[in-house]
This record gives sequence, structure tokens and C-alpha cells, in this order.
Amino acid sequence: MQPLIKFLTAALVLSASSTAVSADDEVITIGGVAMENSSTSAAFANVKKKLGKWEGQMTQTQTGEVFDVSYEWRLTSGGNTITETIVEDGVEMLSTYSDQNGELVVKHYCALGTEPVFKVSEVSDASISLTLDEESSGLHKAHHSFVTDMKWTMDDSDPNAMVFENSVLLDGEITVNRAELQRSM
Repeated sequence: MQPLIKFLTAALVLSASSTAVSADDEVITIGGVAMENSSTSAAFANVKKKLGKWEGQMTQTQTGEVFDVSYEWRLTSGGNTITETIVEDGVEMLSTYSDQNGELVVKHYCALGTEPVFKVSEVSDASISLTLDEESSGLHKAHHSFVTDMKWTMDDSDPNAMVFENSVLLDGEITVNRAELQRSM
């Protein structure tokens, strides 16, 4: 019986039509079974360009204050999800990026105590813009403070430079933030 199980496992691995790959294109297997790669959208590929750690300074337009920020993108879950650890002015937050039905879905776990969900509004080789998915987020402008949109723009002349912009609804008022970032690793 053991050879049959090994044969069936090998056949399953070989017949997997779409398998997850790591950052260096290795097929991901768990217990001899190939994992499916479901995050293949152009927007997911755009976010993959940001893998690594980025540091810089953010300017908050509401106060004019400038503070240190860092963002670290890591590929996880067999290549199907990207996690982003965010530290803004010493406060850590988390976002996840994964495809659902061929579309990028972003969930942000914010220091404001809200968890907005975003969808792609625009994607190109150099940038990606996200807007709030109001239906999935369940947030109400009169009752919650939350991030409303985000945009990353890579520098065409320097792949290790990027600008991050976002808008945040704080107590009914929109504030815009802008960070200039450099890849640090």
C-alpha cells in the first residue's frame, strides 16, 4: 500500500496545474502536496515589487508634522499573501494583500481601531492605487475614523525609491499623508 500512496502523492504534485512558488520560483509543498498559487493578478505582481524593507519620513498635512516611517513587505502563505508591517511614528500596524477571485484585496489593521478593506482603483508598472471597498469594510464616515485610499509610486529611475500617499478620515475630516521611501534591504 505504501508505494501506491507515494505514487498518488507524486502524481498529485506533478498534475497540479497552478502551484504556489516562493520568491525564487520554487514550488511550495506541504507534506508532499503542491500548494496552489491563487494570487496571480497584475496588482499582486505590482505589490511583489515592494518586497523588502523601506524607510523614510512621512509628512502629515493635518499637523505639518514630519515623522519616521518604515514598511516591510514579506511573501507568505506559499506565495499567496503579502504581509506589510507598517511602523509610523513608532506605532506598528499590519496590512495583508491577496487575490480573491482574480482581484487584489487589501486588509489594513489600523491603529485607529478600524479594519478597512481596499480594492484596486488603478494599477500600472510604476504605481498602484487603492480605494476603500465600502461594502466589505462596513465603516461609516459619521461614526468611524479610517484610511480611505492609498497610492504607491515607484521611481522609474531608481527601483529603490518610492512615494507613498494616503488619505485618512479623522473625526470627519480628511487628512493627506505623504512619505518618501528608500529600500533599506
